[in-house]
Amino acid sequence: MDRFRMIFQYFQSNSESVMNGICGLLALASVKMYTSLDFSCPCLPQYNMAYGLGIMFVPPIILFLCGLILNRQALVMLEEWRRPPGCRKKDPAVIRYMCSSIMQRAMVAPVVWIVVTLLDGKCLICAFSASMDPQKFVGFANVSTEQVQQLLAKVPCKDDELTRNSASRKAVSRYLRCWSQALGWSILLILIIAAFLARWLRPCFNQATLLQARHWSNYIDIEQKIFEETCCEHSRLFAHKCILHFFESMQQEIKLHSFSLPREGEGAEGREGLLQGITDQDQVNTLLKTWYYEKPPLDVS
Repeated sequence: MDRFRMIFQYFQSNSESVMNGICGLLALASVKMYTSLDFSCPCLPQYNMAYGLGIMFVPPIILFLCGLILNRQALVMLEEWRRPPGCRKKDPAVIRYMCSSIMQRAMVAPVVWIVVTLLDGKCLICAFSASMDPQKFVGFANVSTEQVQQLLAKVPCKDDELTRNSASRKAVSRYLRCWSQALGWSILLILIIAAFLARWLRPCFNQATLLQARHWSNYIDIEQKIFEETCCEHSRLFAHKCILHFFESMQQEIKLHSFSLPREGEGAEGREGLLQGITDQDQVNTLLKTWYYEKPPLDVS
């Protein structure tokens, strides 16, 4: 269990390479999920659009939330944004940098899902086949309006007896697939151009401000982790001393059971130093309140 906890903590670290790896794994998982998905359009006018758009946009929302959950910096950013100023002012540039970094990584897997679905075309065909204008396609001239709607709704169903060998069904399917793939390639091209411009135009802006924002965003994350580790160590020592006080009248029984009871004077000074004189619950609560409401200034002089 400790090994899994250590691995989970490692993946929750602020390392950019680890977070980029997690984003890549989520993107690959989204492609794998879509390829293994059994896409079955209901082929009913009142359900096609809901099903097609649901498959296109609901999984990206889930992947986006998973990206936020796995990114430890998201919670750190929210805490930094919502905390009282106290003795340390809040830097909006650092919060914006953290938010931008979090959103960019969380959006990778959803964008990959949407682009893959558009390039495949099944979702768009299912969603919009029933809303196509029948006058643009041959084969619907001598058919009633209700039958036209039924036939258009059955365009995604290749095995349906009514539309299996229908030329109009194939025409509608090709038309929507072309639009879907064109939209998918357009989104991909826009994203690549945006990434290219962001990477190559970055040196044109103030690099000092970017370095400061990156430095202090990393500092906030590292400070929070060290504080949590210190709290855990203090809690362990505090609990250890409380237990020793509780069982101080049972030292002989504890020694018989090989409990690691310190000898008189041995390690007492070290443990008292680690407890920093905090010896009761009210002092601990006051310390935690002070940390939250009166964040200490960034000055070690």
